[in-house]
Amino acid sequence: MIEVDEIDRTILRALQDDAELTASRLGRRLGLSQPATWRRIRRLEEAGVIAGRRLVLDREKLGFGVTVFLGVKLAAKGRVSLEDFERAVSAIREVQTVEHVLGLYDYRLRVVARDLADFERVLRRRIMTLPGVGNVEANVLLSEERRPGPI
Repeated sequence: MIEVDEIDRTILRALQDDAELTASRLGRRLGLSQPATWRRIRRLEEAGVIAGRRLVLDREKLGFGVTVFLGVKLAAKGRVSLEDFERAVSAIREVQTVEHVLGLYDYRLRVVARDLADFERVLRRRIMTLPGVGNVEANVLLSEERRPGPI
């Protein structure tokens, strides 16, 4: 655990909104010097609080207008290892996230597709043929609001 004060929280919120903010611009917002701001950012990175910075793509502008959340229940956990399923599902480029969860399903997948017909193709030909897949439940995303993290 690392101690995170209010200035660190402000830095984290600002970087969640815009990961490209420079330490200089961020420091001006906070009333800190660029070196002091940079030291705080480095400390948060070294402690693993900032795990990385990512580029967020607009899926719709790239032609992927459908997002579906799939709950996947493995048919026989004894015959297929979780690692085998994870490795196989991670190789499908339309699968954006793979989350191992506790509850009704074993995995929650975020799948993008060009349209519903494309999603059906991905589901039938790629996902349903994976090792150990038993039951699958699909939920189509209607709208999304991006929220900041817990800071």
